[in-house]
Amino acid sequence: MDKAFIKGLRLLETLALSDQSRGVSNLASELGLTKSNVHRLLQTLQSQGYVRQVPNNSTYELTTKIWELGRFVIGRMDLIKVAHPAMMLLAEQTGETVHLSILEDVDVIYVDKIESLHHIRAHTSIGSRAPAFTVATGKAMLSHMPDEYLERFRPHMRRYTDTTRTTIKELREDIRVAKLQGYAEVLRGEWREGIAACSCAILGRSGEVVGAIGMSGPDSRIKRKQLKIIAPQVVEAARSISATLGYAHGA
Repeated sequence: MDKAFIKGLRLLETLALSDQSRGVSNLASELGLTKSNVHRLLQTLQSQGYVRQVPNNSTYELTTKIWELGRFVIGRMDLIKVAHPAMMLLAEQTGETVHLSILEDVDVIYVDKIESLHHIRAHTSIGSRAPAFTVATGKAMLSHMPDEYLERFRPHMRRYTDTTRTTIKELREDIRVAKLQGYAEVLRGEWREGIAACSCAILGRSGEVVGAIGMSGPDSRIKRKQLKIIAPQVVEAARSISATLGYAHGA
């Protein structure tokens, strides 16, 4: 185990449980560490935004960064719980694999899924990542992000399949279509070959993007005609989850 890392975690916990800011000597005494060790740990935590030194004081306290990270974790757990009934219904309606994803910088993270009963199906695993610009859930969430957000993909764009979008111009066109339709679709796999997908963003109470629900399956079985039938079902699933989270459509 990394002893320095463990010491840093103990220091964070101690500060979190303290009802006032703490000095180096006081912390060293409680943790059984040297003052120089505690000072180095505090400087590292401060440089990463987890700790701040109280102005005109020699004591330290936590910032809200840990709370912010915890809020995302709790929000993710709430999203999974709220989304599951709509995911189950969509899986029954389509017979295909249904995913719940969140956006993290330039990737999507699959946080929940319902597997298709078909022998040939789209394979992913909960907790795995995919480049957001290549998958339907990513494109659906990006269609609700500011235009300048797409610029962060520029150094990451590369070809994964024959149909991968590899320029910002192509990605902007996909996002334009997704905005127009109200959902995103991938007719031929851009991340993994042979996959067709359709997705719609999930919005929180204030209209912020909190995730996306999507359906995917082999493009040998899911053609454009099937996607046009499935798309309204995906949109309705996203609207249902968004409403449960407090978003008022059309408000």
